[in-house]
Amino acid sequence: MTDTILHAQKAKAWPFEQARAILKRRDQMQKAGRGGTGPVVFETGYGPSGLPHIGTFGEVVRTTMVRQAFIALTDGEVETRLICVSDDMDGMRKVPPTVPDPEKLEPFLQRPLTAVPDPFGTHESYGHHMNARLRAFLDRFGFDYEFASATELYRNGTYDPMLQRALEKYQEIMDVMLPTLGEERRATYSPFLPISPKSGRVLYVPMTSIDTGAGTVTFADEDGTETELPVTGGAVKLQWKPDFGMRWAALDIDFEMFGKDHQDNAPIYSKICSILGNRPPQQYVYELFLDEHGQKISKSKGNGISVDEWLKYAPQESLSLFQFQKPRTAKKLYFDVIPKAVDEYLTFLDKFHAEDTAKRLANPVWHIHNGQPPGWSSPVSFALLLNLVSAANAETKDQLWGFITRYAPEASADSHPLTDQLAGYAIAYYEDFVKPAKVYRAPDDKERAAMEDLAQQFETYDGERTAEALQTLVFSVGKAHEFENLRDWFKALYEVLLGQSQGPRFGGFVALYGVDETATLIGEALAREGG
Repeated sequence: MTDTILHAQKAKAWPFEQARAILKRRDQMQKAGRGGTGPVVFETGYGPSGLPHIGTFGEVVRTTMVRQAFIALTDGEVETRLICVSDDMDGMRKVPPTVPDPEKLEPFLQRPLTAVPDPFGTHESYGHHMNARLRAFLDRFGFDYEFASATELYRNGTYDPMLQRALEKYQEIMDVMLPTLGEERRATYSPFLPISPKSGRVLYVPMTSIDTGAGTVTFADEDGTETELPVTGGAVKLQWKPDFGMRWAALDIDFEMFGKDHQDNAPIYSKICSILGNRPPQQYVYELFLDEHGQKISKSKGNGISVDEWLKYAPQESLSLFQFQKPRTAKKLYFDVIPKAVDEYLTFLDKFHAEDTAKRLANPVWHIHNGQPPGWSSPVSFALLLNLVSAANAETKDQLWGFITRYAPEASADSHPLTDQLAGYAIAYYEDFVKPAKVYRAPDDKERAAMEDLAQQFETYDGERTAEALQTLVFSVGKAHEFENLRDWFKALYEVLLGQSQGPRFGGFVALYGVDETATLIGEALAREGG
């Protein structure tokens, strides 16, 4: 047994906890003679009525982390699959306002998304277009997955055995569903939704009869005509809650995670899966993101951050880290969290290669990089780069590299590509978020005297130009000028010199920006604030 497996059996990181639960479930199924011998199947679902978003990314990246933990736990001896299912047979409930000529889609409301024309003119249907967007989105991040269309699964026979069984277990399914519905809905509810042969719409109508032997359902079509359809071959689909459980049963799903908004329905999904003769998968419920005001993020409100918006200011790995951390805690997701996420990623990456196996398995970068994080990090933090952009009025990465190479002579854009990327991100983030919020203030008399002293000491400084030595010097000046709380001293430096109330360790900033340059910066700030 390898060292990794030994530590994976005890690792506390949540992907390993889920991986062990999956392995336990599989062992129990084998002992009971109820399967558990094929590939371990991980699944994520996608509603293609809208574009993939940050929640889509989060669900796939987190599921991938659990899959990777399972592979490590089993030393790769058990085959795994990740299936991304698109619910593209759902009826179009409303026309998205962002599509070209939305009024042209009005006649196709309630038709399956794969039976709605593509308003973009690139694919055979709206559903196919959105599926292509999903695959391009997932491929962009290098995810290892298999795509599955619900329309194809219904039509190609994959779902047929479970649909036939659902017909046979019709009353048991109704007994699960009816108590969850209001009185009016109970009167017309059916787990089967026929696709009208005449209008092509998904119909929410009661069944007048079912025939388990023939495998058919009978209902009144929209014009009142009594119509009989087979439950197989894509002639009908299931309501979304029974569909959820049926999909688990039909595809032998071993693991699925979903947001807290599904939590109350999860027992229903599981009961349906069990009724259909399969064991429900291991499930993991994650919390939903909040905006900066603590409100639930909504695609319709547009109060969140898109993946592209995050990636304009930070690398993909920082977003993966944000998804990894405390998935069962509601976290605020807005632009202010980006710099912190970037620097936390760099810190974890720096630590990784000096850690033993146990600590590595707990380190987020192990999960972000599928167990193989890169060997290089960045000699400069993102927070320092933001301050450097501010102090140097930098507009290009080349300007920043002039300071970086003096601070870290071994670094270059070629040898440290991550630092080069961060330099570009820092310029973009500074321009959009830091610069507009800058508020410079004048120092009080005590602060002015201390800053004049600090500038003078910088001008004559001949000691080590390391972050630690310079931090000690700044600290000693603040102490000499009797700042009761030295945090107030450092805060004053940032507010007077850079127009912001906080930043990284000031000694690190001086080491990066330059001792002489910082002395000049102080002089200019004091002149600006009162002469």
